[in-house]
Amino acid sequence: MSTTGIIHFLITKLNLTGALSQGDKEYDDILELNQFDGLPYSSRFYKLLSERKELPVWKAKCEFMDTLAKGQFVIVSGSAKTGRSSQIPQWCAEFCLSVQFQHGMVVCTQIHAQQAVDLALRVADEMDVNIGHEVGYSIPLETCSTNDTVLRYCTDDMLLREMMSDPLLERYGVVILDQAHQRTVATDVLLGLLKDIALQRPELRVVLLTAVEPVPKQLAHFTGSAAPLIGLESPGAGEVVHNSTGDSYFCSALRLVLEIHRSEEEGDVVVFLVTAQEIDLAHEILCHEGHSLSPDLGELLPVAVHPGQPGNLPILGEEETGRPRRVFLTSSPNEDFFWAVSSIRFVIDAGIEKRYVYNPRIRTNSVIIQPISAGQAKSRKQLAGKCFCLYPEDRQLPIEIRPHVVESDISSTVLFLKRMEIAGLGHCDFIDRPDPEGLMQALEELDYLAALDNDGNLSEMGIIMSEFPLEPQMAKTLLASCEFDCVSEVVIIAAMLTVPTCFTVPSADLKPEATQCHMKFQNPEGDHFTLINIYKAFKQYCNVAKWCQDLYLNHAALLMADALRAEITDTLKRIELPISVPAFGSRSNTLNIKRALLAGFFMQVARDVDGSGNYFILTHRHVAQIHPLSGYGAKSPKLGLPEWVLFHEHSFFEDNCLRTMAPQYFFYNLPPSESKDILQNILNHGASQYQEQKPPISQEEPQTSDRCVIQ
Repeated sequence: MSTTGIIHFLITKLNLTGALSQGDKEYDDILELNQFDGLPYSSRFYKLLSERKELPVWKAKCEFMDTLAKGQFVIVSGSAKTGRSSQIPQWCAEFCLSVQFQHGMVVCTQIHAQQAVDLALRVADEMDVNIGHEVGYSIPLETCSTNDTVLRYCTDDMLLREMMSDPLLERYGVVILDQAHQRTVATDVLLGLLKDIALQRPELRVVLLTAVEPVPKQLAHFTGSAAPLIGLESPGAGEVVHNSTGDSYFCSALRLVLEIHRSEEEGDVVVFLVTAQEIDLAHEILCHEGHSLSPDLGELLPVAVHPGQPGNLPILGEEETGRPRRVFLTSSPNEDFFWAVSSIRFVIDAGIEKRYVYNPRIRTNSVIIQPISAGQAKSRKQLAGKCFCLYPEDRQLPIEIRPHVVESDISSTVLFLKRMEIAGLGHCDFIDRPDPEGLMQALEELDYLAALDNDGNLSEMGIIMSEFPLEPQMAKTLLASCEFDCVSEVVIIAAMLTVPTCFTVPSADLKPEATQCHMKFQNPEGDHFTLINIYKAFKQYCNVAKWCQDLYLNHAALLMADALRAEITDTLKRIELPISVPAFGSRSNTLNIKRALLAGFFMQVARDVDGSGNYFILTHRHVAQIHPLSGYGAKSPKLGLPEWVLFHEHSFFEDNCLRTMAPQYFFYNLPPSESKDILQNILNHGASQYQEQKPPISQEEPQTSDRCVIQ
């Protein structure tokens, strides 16, 4: 008999049930045990429970639980301030508990890793359980959960990767997709696959949480008719002031920040700008202006919060007095993140955002600046007591956010879906289908990478490529490194290029010093080799944050690269691929690294057409320049401008620059592709002239015919 049963038996036996007086209230509370861990509830649980019952979502609990019990699908619409992201997953856990978890546990997806962590910590506190046990989280490169975890928060892309080993998500009885209104590629793919999974698993429950009311096609996605929709009472917006002067929104925003600091009550400020450059420039200007303000006004503390990297916010109590006024400088899609910062009193909204739109014809992203959606505008207005909108009140805003799946490079997505076909999920019913031209380009690229067989199905090479958390080109490079005996070095390159950049760009007066620091790591063989130098130095100095700060390197990014390197290495061991002994610096190792990179990035080759750094990109006949952070872009005396380069990334409309390059690649093993045909034509018509221009070849260099002839 359980502890609870024994106590109730004794009370009944002794006829004490009615004898518990008001003075025995504390003892009565002890008898109430947590249904998830079997331990008595703490006093904090009851305090938080009273706060939870004040949330707008609490009024809809009965309706939600009834809807969840009767059907497979339910959509809940309401802003994050209603408590939807913290309370509904707990109720789903109660639903699964009611059937003794016969059909599985609960998983709730988030867009940003930090939001998944923060929500897991908050919900574990509210449920009065230990984080990592009954409630946990799983984000890229970090897992804090067990096989017995009842409720797990994770990023949407992590749940997709989990489907590689569990295609029908049989571990879960309820799948919750939060922030569905953001329409990320991963969330849209999950929505498409869950429709098929639900047909095969009638016991599965699917819950969509959205900040704005979904459009009809979203409501009709799962059932063909409108899915049950529960609308939550959202808190009303505070005071809204529209300011549409002729000044630029950037200058207007900074002036407003200073005016708020001089004349308004205490409270933090959120400023929604457009680009990362604006965020950094605003941070620099406000730091400078803050020094000239009167000490009587208090300290002004700008905090740059870049999208996808919001995990460095200090937690300060709302009641604290005499603390700095924080000014959070950010951009889309960070609206939901700031609901947790209760000290925010003011919002300044530029009303526009930057979007990356992939152009499959030139295989690169274009950048467009466009108005935010009506839902985003509403969310920003509800964040604080006063919102300054730097656009006219009568501006017509788009009703919904444009889905990312129709304007992104979907090569990785297609590779994943091909893997799901093998697992029996042959159809992904997208709400909005990907761009046909982008889909064809993705299939073409996978074919060039040998990831597809002659029938268009996933090849053995493609199956192995899909095992790695890397873009297809980098995954192919990694597999080629096994053949060329340079795995240890290519794993480092893959990790360093997958995480955010390790270089920090300081204020203008410190840029020359930062450039000198970065030049210490430059390798004459190219930027890929420079990244290896940086990583090896980072490990040599034991991952010390101060060392990174002194050399203007991003400590968090390097830690992520270290963790990703370990994950890739574990995957290589799991699928029993060879891992070479490190040989970085030897001539043969250098050539092998270049050959491995070429196996994956052969579509990204460019030639200096005039000797001045104007590089002609072969695949789409466009001229671009070298990025300033490249070792070649810094015009270091160490590195001259190479005639041929292979580049990792090209940003077109943002700065028209090639990023991360290495020179003089070996083209004899190029697979059949558009770039191979173009290059062959160049070599056929210009081989003699090319030979005349090149200096004599040293004994250590391979012969020109080996380097230039395509076989």
